[in-house]
Amino acid sequence: MAKIGINIATGSLQQDEIIVGIDLGTTNSLVAIMHPDTRQPLALKDVMSTTGTSSRSLVPSVIYFDESGQVVVGDEAMKHLVTDPSRTIFSAKRLMGKSYKDIRDHASYYAYKIIDDDADRLVKVQVGDRFYSPVELSSFILKELKLRAEHILKTPVNKAVITVPAYFNDAQRQATRDAGKLAGLDVLRIINEPTAASLAYGIGTKTNEEDQIIAVYDLGGGTFDVSVLRIAGGVFDVLSTHGDTYLGGDDADRAIVDYWLRQAGVSKDDMEVQSNLAQSLRLAAEQAKKHLSGNDSFSMTLNGDTLQIDRATFEQLITPLVERTMQSCRQALKDAGLKPADIDTVLMVGGSTRIPLIKKTVSAFFGKPVHDTLDPDEVVALGAAVQADILAGNNREMLLLDITALSLGIETAGGLMDVLIPRNSKIPSRASRQYTTQIDGQSGMRISVYQGERDLVKDNRKLAEFNLTGIPGMPAGLPKVEIGFMINADGILTVTAKELRSGVEQQIEVQPQYGLTDEQVEQMLMDSITHARDDMSARALTEARTEGEQLLKTTERFLQKNADMLTQEELLQTASAMQVLQLSLTMTDKDLIQQKIEALNEVSRPYAERVMDEAVAHAMKGKTI
Repeated sequence: MAKIGINIATGSLQQDEIIVGIDLGTTNSLVAIMHPDTRQPLALKDVMSTTGTSSRSLVPSVIYFDESGQVVVGDEAMKHLVTDPSRTIFSAKRLMGKSYKDIRDHASYYAYKIIDDDADRLVKVQVGDRFYSPVELSSFILKELKLRAEHILKTPVNKAVITVPAYFNDAQRQATRDAGKLAGLDVLRIINEPTAASLAYGIGTKTNEEDQIIAVYDLGGGTFDVSVLRIAGGVFDVLSTHGDTYLGGDDADRAIVDYWLRQAGVSKDDMEVQSNLAQSLRLAAEQAKKHLSGNDSFSMTLNGDTLQIDRATFEQLITPLVERTMQSCRQALKDAGLKPADIDTVLMVGGSTRIPLIKKTVSAFFGKPVHDTLDPDEVVALGAAVQADILAGNNREMLLLDITALSLGIETAGGLMDVLIPRNSKIPSRASRQYTTQIDGQSGMRISVYQGERDLVKDNRKLAEFNLTGIPGMPAGLPKVEIGFMINADGILTVTAKELRSGVEQQIEVQPQYGLTDEQVEQMLMDSITHARDDMSARALTEARTEGEQLLKTTERFLQKNADMLTQEELLQTASAMQVLQLSLTMTDKDLIQQKIEALNEVSRPYAERVMDEAVAHAMKGKTI
């Protein structure tokens, strides 16, 4: 890491290059660095002075799109939550790696439009005539954080460590990495938030410290996880983790809103069509939650009506949510083979841990006072800054396990690189993912293994290729082929492919680093940064085209089987929509393709439901339940 100088007059930090730590949060996000003089992590603030006065370090994770397509992030975007809710995106982190099926029970909570045409597809958000993935939305927040850091530090910021909940799955972690790439950041490491928190507290940073077993209780705005770690001689060993990536302070806000609606005799369905009022209530509930952490009651006037709630009622409302977190604590301890008394230290992380009931409950469960001396909103970013300092080579007292230098993955539809093991993963490492066939009766599958950081395989290096044959003839989408990657301590990669229904299996052994010089590895990393925007655009276009092609095939098969059950007008409308979608696939506008996919879905949805209802009625004819 380059040397940093402090301008005493302005209090600003100046340096050539730095690795920053970023906490990409559901409600707020922030950036931190390691201070060059004090060697302590420091959250960046807009105004920094020698007197200690400063602005907030937090940037609201809110994105607003105006009518002209301009993007606003942070405090300015917050102003539009009520005035223009359909164009103002919040809680994007909750959508990362999620399908509509995962979030449909909570869809009414969002004032913006989430596409629901396919419950199993990863969600997209529609703003006007544009479609955005959670990855793109998160990239806008990360880009704002990057610009903010560059403004404060007076130097380009291109490298970062980004934190994620320990309970994030591979899809969510990869989505976070992709968001960083799209924002112009070289994401050197994705680090678990509990590990970051322990680093921020200084636990385990000295190799001569006594062994400790710690529990990290992390309740943020949208996610919760608890991790149990054994820290010995500067080595972090995660014994267990448990949690819920859809549980957090947002749920406490919703509990308050539901309480107020019940008090007023208003149904949730009525509120869905009043997005402005729904947003006002959500913001009021968030204000009430914070106020009740230090007061016994809350009251405010909204549109002439008085909203009231006391702490006792609030605690009663959130008790089921708190109990869900305690169930995770019990399971994490069980998985680790430990009892509450075995835990030496309990760290509290996340803004929602300010709620007195939560502190009291966690303390009672573990039988000791909780550790909450650091700002729960900043502690994760501070830990990420410590990790960044370690990666920069400035901390020699911690043991870093060996890692794989470049990402490893396979080729999927459209020539895309699907990463199974991201670069910087500790080795030995194992990962697997399930795939399926695209053609009816497909009996074989070619597995092409690639190494590199680009989104298209043509820009990466092919390591190996083999065929999985003997798959029994089944309809497309029915076979389940599990691809497994395992890197041993010597860096040898073994790839397995197994069709789970039939047991057909094949495997190959490759050496990921063979034939790659250090200069080639460095060039591949530099290319991934230089071409990040082009790569993401190409990936988005390829995914949209693949989705469109699959929809055309599905619709065509449906018409062949059920044409006699459709009216002439329905057939003509469908043919027209299919023709327009087919034409859009020849163009390079992914938003246009998404629009035409939506148009075909809108045309086919009514008669598809009707045909299904008639099929069920025919099957049940003459039968009783």
